[in-house]
Amino acid sequence: MEWFAEWFDSEYYHILYQHRNDDEARFFIDNLIEKYQPEKNSIVLDLACGKGRHSVYLNEKGLEVTGLDLSEQSIAHASRFSNDTLEFFVHDMRRKFRSNYYDVIFNFFTSFGYFSKNLDHHLTLDAVSNGLKKKGLFVMDFMNAEKAKKNLVKKESKEINNIRFDISRKVERGTIIKKIHFKDKGKDFNFEERVRGFKLHEMARMFRKHGLELKNIYGHYDLTPFDIFHSDRMILVAEKK
Repeated sequence: MEWFAEWFDSEYYHILYQHRNDDEARFFIDNLIEKYQPEKNSIVLDLACGKGRHSVYLNEKGLEVTGLDLSEQSIAHASRFSNDTLEFFVHDMRRKFRSNYYDVIFNFFTSFGYFSKNLDHHLTLDAVSNGLKKKGLFVMDFMNAEKAKKNLVKKESKEINNIRFDISRKVERGTIIKKIHFKDKGKDFNFEERVRGFKLHEMARMFRKHGLELKNIYGHYDLTPFDIFHSDRMILVAEKK
């Protein structure tokens, strides 16, 4: 089983990352909508939607939303919020889903770069391009890998819900690897996260190959310009040719 299929479907993944800030997510979406002014009832896709926190808010803003994620548990949770204009499906982002259908596809919170084979990253971008209408937008919220690697915290521990998570990080051949160890209910658990630290020029080249033309690059959720040395995020906005 690929690491993300096991880890993202684990209850412990959601325990470790329960601190994620809904206000920050809404702030980001508000800024994107103000900047790009999608029409009411625009059809959008939240790719790798997790438990659906972004999808729900996008829907509240008047958009027709589909959320896709590989985790059955996450989709089961998200589906509780379904309505006539909000739907969720278990789906692998490497596979195509509805052709020439979406006005905007969002990929939030570094939900890319997980694969050991570069072909799988290309399959993902091919599926994105296939799913967009002509002139549709793809918004990818990725980490600024250069800053992340420079400021890597090699070891830390966190206690959450009476569970001590021991975390170590390293960079290996351009991939940031996080190892997560903890004990719970008398058992030892070991999980791993692996994210390719794609640079801007690598992203731009992959996007072009799949007919996605970069229009804007932001460095933070307030949509300030990207700075390779100081920005926490690398937010890419591309248009389907």
